Amino acid sequence: MTINTLIFDLDDTLYPPSSGVWDAVGIRIDNFILENLAVPAEKVTMVRDDLFHRYGTTLRGLQVEFGVDPYKYLNYVHNIPLEDYLQPNPALRKILNQIDARKTIFTNSDQNHALRVLDRLRLGGIFDRIIDVMDVAPYCKPMPEAFKLALKILGDPDPSTCVVIEDSLRNVDTAREMGFRTILVGRHNGRADSADALLDSLEDLLDLRDLPMLKGVWKQA
Repeated sequence: MTINTLIFDLDDTLYPPSSGVWDAVGIRIDNFILENLAVPAEKVTMVRDDLFHRYGTTLRGLQVEFGVDPYKYLNYVHNIPLEDYLQPNPALRKILNQIDARKTIFTNSDQNHALRVLDRLRLGGIFDRIIDVMDVAPYCKPMPEAFKLALKILGDPDPSTCVVIEDSLRNVDTAREMGFRTILVGRHNGRADSADALLDSLEDLLDLRDLPMLKGVWKQA
């Protein structure tokens, strides 16, 4: 089937993990747990990792087990100076502008953080919409229910007409099981068979121009 929708992850996909953004957010997550919950400092990282692996995101775990206000959490953990970590990426903007198919963001972060990242990268106006973690509540990636809600928001396209572009192996695994086509950004754990296509970084997207599954995605020269 012809691909008509490209679904991009945000963090560590539109920009590289080496930027330090997610490290800074991680520190804020630890501080939030320390400041708001009765968790000893030496156990904060363990609690955070446990919630992340059991619930998909630390936020979902904090909501279920501690009744944390998601907006309070999201506003706190994403309150970092993005200008210290991200620079405008005109090369990526040029690449994305060559795609004729619908482009959307699907992220486990919130709308405000996504808009700030896109503004900092100078990618405003590129994407048709942002689907954030609150749009798919009470679920989140990699839960199949989150992907189903994202599809509903997009008008219920057939998953086989959509490409999920992600840095997360577990998100890619769910997407593939549901019938999405997939592109994994970053060669995690040497799993060459983990997605329909692999990229070292999103700036290499044009290398996939002749891939059969992306036929018709690109604007005509």
